Amino acid sequence: MKKIRKAIFPVAGFGTRFLPVTKTQPKEMLPVVDKPVIHYLVEEAVESGIEEIILVTGRGKRAIEDYFDKSFELEHTLVERGKHDLLKEVLDIPDLARFVYVRQPIPKGDGHAILQAAELVRDEPFAVMFGDDLVMGDKPALRQLIDEYEVSGSSVIAVTEVPDEDLSKYGVVSLDEEMSESGVASLNGFVEKPASKSQAPSNFGVIGKYVVTPEVLEKLIEIEKVFERDERDGEIRLADAFSLALDSGVDLKAKLVKGDRFDTGSKIGMLKAAVEVALSRDDLKDEFREFLEEKLS
Repeated sequence: MKKIRKAIFPVAGFGTRFLPVTKTQPKEMLPVVDKPVIHYLVEEAVESGIEEIILVTGRGKRAIEDYFDKSFELEHTLVERGKHDLLKEVLDIPDLARFVYVRQPIPKGDGHAILQAAELVRDEPFAVMFGDDLVMGDKPALRQLIDEYEVSGSSVIAVTEVPDEDLSKYGVVSLDEEMSESGVASLNGFVEKPASKSQAPSNFGVIGKYVVTPEVLEKLIEIEKVFERDERDGEIRLADAFSLALDSGVDLKAKLVKGDRFDTGSKIGMLKAAVEVALSRDDLKDEFREFLEEKLS
C-alpha cells in the first residue's frame, strides 16, 4: 500500500461569500486571529504526514504563494528590531513542507482544479483539502482519513453529522451499512443538497477533506475526456468521479471525523473559529473571555 505523501489544495475560487474583501484578498488568506485559514490547513496536512503541498491557484491568488515563500526584507527588519520570536514564526512558514504551485486558468469546478495537478500525483493516492473546513481536535482530521485508508486501501471521504434543517447545504452520503463504532462505513451514493429531509439518505454531510486513490482519479480523467469530446460546458466535479467509481465497483469509505468543525467559508463560521482559537491561547484567553462576558452580560 502506497503512503499518502501529497495533498492537493484547490484554492482558485472567488470567495464570493466574503465580498467585498475577497475582491483583492484570497478568502484562504483571511485570518483566524493572526494566521490565515490556509496556514491552519497546511499545518493539519503536515501533522498528518503530508510532505508535499500542491496548491492549485488562479488569478488574484498571488498572496498565497508569497505567504509560503521567504521574505528577506521582513526577516531583515525583524532581526534589526530584535523581534526574534516573530522572526522564528516567519522563518518556519516556508519550511512547513515542499510547496508546488499550478494554475487553474478557468474556474470549471473542483474536479477540474484537481486535474491540473494530476501529473504531479501520477499513480499515487493523495489527499484533497478544501479551504473552508477547519477541524480542531486531538488528532488532525486528515490523519483520521489516512488511518482509515491504511486499513482499507480505499478512498475515504470526510463526513460530519448534520442537523435536519441544514441538510440542504451539503452533499449527503448514502451508506451501505451502519456507521461503525469507529465512525467508518462503506457508501453507495450521494445526494447533492437534498431539498428536504425525506430526500436525504442519511444525516452525514460531506466536508472538504478526502483521500483519493488512483481509481477515482482515472474516473475524473474520463469525465474530462467526455467534456472535451462533446465540447460540453459546465463543471467537472470530484463527486461525479466518486459516483462513477462506485458504479464500477470501487469501494469508497465515509469517515465521521472527530473534532470541532468550523465552516470558514461562511462569515459566522469564521467568527466561531476565531473565538475558539482566541479562547485556546494563553496570551489572549483571559482578556478575551473577560471582554465576551462583559458584552454578553
